[in-house]
Parts: sequence; structure tokens; C-alpha cells
Amino acid sequence: MKYGILGDIHGNLTALDVALDYLQAQQIDVYLSMGDVVGYGAAPAECIQRLRDIGAIVVRGNHDAATAGQLDLRYFNQFAREAVRWTQTVLGQEDLDWLAELPYTVDLEDCSAAHGTYHKPELFDYIKSTSDADPSLEVMKRPVCFVGHTHVPVALLRLTDDPHRTAFTADDLIELGQVEKALINVGSIGQPRDDNPQAACAVFDTAADCVSIKRLEYDIEIEAARIRRAGLPAVLGSRLFLGV
Repeated sequence: MKYGILGDIHGNLTALDVALDYLQAQQIDVYLSMGDVVGYGAAPAECIQRLRDIGAIVVRGNHDAATAGQLDLRYFNQFAREAVRWTQTVLGQEDLDWLAELPYTVDLEDCSAAHGTYHKPELFDYIKSTSDADPSLEVMKRPVCFVGHTHVPVALLRLTDDPHRTAFTADDLIELGQVEKALINVGSIGQPRDDNPQAACAVFDTAADCVSIKRLEYDIEIEAARIRRAGLPAVLGSRLFLGV
């Protein structure tokens, strides 16, 4: 089984299309999105439609929840608030309903997924350290769980020969043969924040027992121009060139 793992998309259609082209060439069986399909970017409806077209399984991100009116905007910075309010005006009711119905977590045959944390997904907390990861690692229902939210690729691991200590790696290839539990953030498709502007996605290959994270170039100017035309804060486009 091959899972195509889609990190935070944030309304970035050009980056999403490049990622989907890559994943389709890998003969993906199941597409799994970490949420935040919308927010920041200026093509939210198009990104939602892409995921619906491929039958992707999607968990609820904080920007998805806020756009659907389920999360107080006081928790967002000024630019994020402006983007959420704009997104609410351009999405139709069907898309808003779709966002409102996304689950906080999913448990599939080979893996689970959540946006921020697995153990308390409704809080949309960040996993930025091994101690942040421990509560989710303790309650995971599958050996592998994918998350998003930080926009930074990293894998938090508990190895079979030392199952009580949490290690981490930023490697692009995560081999799972000696791993008891893995909590993996594949980064962001639409707004990377690890100083690398390339879109990030991943393939979880159960036969090979590994996760491979792929960085992909895309035409950033297309999305920056789309953001400017929409009247969204210009910084939401300019930061794409820097990966911050």
C-alpha cells in the first residue's frame, strides 16, 4: 500500500498541483491530507475541489475550523485573520459545510493522522519537541501517525531497542523497520517554514516500510500574484519565496 501524504496546503493551488503530479506518478493508493486546506492562499475552493476529486482523506486544521466558524479568530495573527475572513467570503456553502465536517483525527489500516497533536487534536497545539510529541506517542492507535501544523518536516521516533525514549530526525527518508512508533510531520505543501520554499509531500510505502519526504519546486510567482490580485496581505505571497 502506498499513501500520499499531503501537508498543509493553505490555498496554494500551484504547489498542490505539482505535488499531486508527483504523487500520481508514484502510483498512490490512498491520499491523506493533514488539514489546513485553506487559509493564507488565494485558491481555497480550487484546492478543496482537487482533494475531493481524488477522494483524499482529510483531517481538520485550525484554519479549516476557523473558516467554518468553529474556532475563535482571536487565536490568529492579523494576517491569518484577514485571510480567514476573505476565504469565508469566496467559498460557497457546500465548501464551508465540507470544512465543517472534517474529522479531528482518522485511523486507517496502516496509519493515523491529525493536524496538530493526536492526543488532543481539538486544541491545535504544536509539536515542536520530543516532549511535545510524547503525549500523542503514548496514545497512538497505529504505529505511524502523520501530523502537520508547524510546516516543518520532522519525525519523532520511538525505537524498538529503546521504546521509552523519543528521538527525532529531519532526514528525508525514514526507515521504519526498527521503529516501534513514529509521529511524522511531512512539512507543508503550500507554505513551508523551514527556510526551504519548495513544496513538501511524502510517500508512506508499507511494503518498503518507509516514509520518503519529497521537496518540489513550483512557480511561486503564480501564487504570489494570485494573493496580490485577491487583495490579501502582500506578505502572504512574499514569504513564499523565503520558505518562512
